[in-house]
Amino acid sequence: MVEIKTAAELALMRRASGIVAEVLALLKMEVRPGISTAELNSLAERGIRAREALPAFLGYRGYPAALCVSINEEVVHGIPDAKRIVRDGDLVSLDLGAVYRGFYGDAAITVAVGTVGPERSRLMEVTEASLSAALSEVRSGARLGDVCHAVEKLVTKNGMSVVREFTGHGIGRHLHEEPSIPNYGKPGTGVTLRPGMTLAIEPMVCLGNPGVVVKSDGWTAVSADGSCTAHFEHTVAVTEAGCEILSVISHG
Repeated sequence: MVEIKTAAELALMRRASGIVAEVLALLKMEVRPGISTAELNSLAERGIRAREALPAFLGYRGYPAALCVSINEEVVHGIPDAKRIVRDGDLVSLDLGAVYRGFYGDAAITVAVGTVGPERSRLMEVTEASLSAALSEVRSGARLGDVCHAVEKLVTKNGMSVVREFTGHGIGRHLHEEPSIPNYGKPGTGVTLRPGMTLAIEPMVCLGNPGVVVKSDGWTAVSADGSCTAHFEHTVAVTEAGCEILSVISHG
């Protein structure tokens, strides 16, 4: 069952997701050569708590931090570490979640550090564009397979590959709810979207092959061939006309 949120519940999710967006925007400004991923994690946790929310990832299934920081070949779930230093030319993916009054928000961005090569720049552009393509398919009456296929179609057209082992997900009272949202799929299949459904859609894209392996820490997933990766994510709500992106900074 995919839960339908009420207007009041959507308001709480809007705030939770907005907090994530605000903190990610602050982190983006702090990502620079010489900063450690542990410092970024501390900034993230302080930013969430200062906004009267709780870090969604901290302690989730034993995860030891508030922020996932994944660099270059690391796809997702990179654990912050004082010894892991950001360097010029890196692609740094920041994945963050917050809980506000019992409801979750989740989003991710990839940041280019200093001067990156054209392949890495294009990887970021394609990954972010694939998220936009997916969101353009979100509307009442659409099928989830249309959303998933939009990511795969754009990524493969550009000679890159989507990660299959990790997916987007429903979100609301829990960080992960139904449905699972892979970054590949067949049009016209899957769950029929309805107003009030809330989804975390998150393309993860590799420059090389799609295979990933998990490191010995039990969390950090890396591309099996060592190729660079990028990750973008939004929490959205299905509406009659399309979708509302919840993980944006509110100016209201």
